[in-house]
Amino acid sequence: MRDALTTPLNSPSRVLFASLIGTTIEFFDFYIYATAAVLVFPKLFFPSADQASAMLQSFATFALAFIARPIGSALFGHFGDRVGRKATLVAALLTMGISTVVIGLLPTYAHIGVIAPFLLSLCRLGQGLGLGGEWGGAVLLATENAPKGKQAWYGMFPQLGAPIGFFIATGLFLWLTENMSDSAFFVWGWRVPFIASSVLVVVGLWMRLRLTETPAFARAMAQHERVKVPIFNVLTQHTRALIAGTFAALATFVIFYLMTVFALSWATSKLAYSRESFLIVQMVGVVFFAIFIPLSAWLADRRGNRFTMMLATVLIFAFGIAYAPLFAHNGMLFMVMGMCVVGITYGPLGAVLAQMFPTAVRYTGASLAFNMAGIFGASLAPYLATWLARTYGLDYVGYYLSAAAVLSMLALMLRPRPVAQVDGEG
Repeated sequence: MRDALTTPLNSPSRVLFASLIGTTIEFFDFYIYATAAVLVFPKLFFPSADQASAMLQSFATFALAFIARPIGSALFGHFGDRVGRKATLVAALLTMGISTVVIGLLPTYAHIGVIAPFLLSLCRLGQGLGLGGEWGGAVLLATENAPKGKQAWYGMFPQLGAPIGFFIATGLFLWLTENMSDSAFFVWGWRVPFIASSVLVVVGLWMRLRLTETPAFARAMAQHERVKVPIFNVLTQHTRALIAGTFAALATFVIFYLMTVFALSWATSKLAYSRESFLIVQMVGVVFFAIFIPLSAWLADRRGNRFTMMLATVLIFAFGIAYAPLFAHNGMLFMVMGMCVVGITYGPLGAVLAQMFPTAVRYTGASLAFNMAGIFGASLAPYLATWLARTYGLDYVGYYLSAAAVLSMLALMLRPRPVAQVDGEG
């Protein structure tokens, strides 16, 4: 019986691809929204008399998903910890995918007035709910199937979805803007990435429906370890782990969204970059992002997840100090260096958060910590960075990043001892 409950029934390739495809869709959906929030939505979904106000309103809708994500964590985490990882991942993917496709079908402000931003916000909330359950499930699918000593390596595959999703989303927007007129792009071209995400969703569903449950969850079921209300258990019995996990991931979110959403907005509005040229700069940076994720996972399996996360946090602090002068004087070097640092912090993050919670509440706990970090570290990052840069100068955006790194370092130093090695349980 023990062998049946500890031996993975899923092949490594199927597990890793299924975890990778889900987060690729997640980040593809997020990036196309983030890119559209800068380039499209201020012009089409809000009154255009004041461009700065329209941009801030667009960023506010961008933030809505981060508010919905912890709710999605609690909702999908409940079923992920009680019913199983597989069924919950399918439901989260459908919620996220349908919301994204509907955005591509929405009428604009010119057609239905204030109802347009309301519907956009509603779909954004739907994205957030689905995303709240997606990341944690994908990470657990990988780490709970990992062989001993390869937890960080397996856990980085969901993280690779970030650069892959970004590359596909940015490349698609770049291709559209270079191959059609501005008028055609704003009439219908911007809708193509949202509707095209349905293809990725179908592939993701096909892969996930072929999976079996993870050995860790099967063991928890057999040993009757399930708890009645996982979110209540996390909040009352694993409070320290939840707080530590949230702030440990804080700097990861801040740097990521300062390098993507804010950087695109500032470069195209204040630094004389064209939309196409800076998208190319970002795509080059994403290549380095993708390279450094497996490198940091390799290091984490040899030196420890905590050590690697702390190293990444020190680098984030240093990059914050150099943020403004690099951005102002050499956009390509700025993007490459920043994305290398993002890759280093992304690699071990999934394994770090998964280790903080026992199997019975791991889906809920890891998801909630990750998505609470999204609220504090990402939802307001583009908005707050824009306000800081306009009010005090670009240097203060860097100081904001360094301050986030200090908080993350404190959380990593004070985090509770890992509850269990996910790959070694049982």
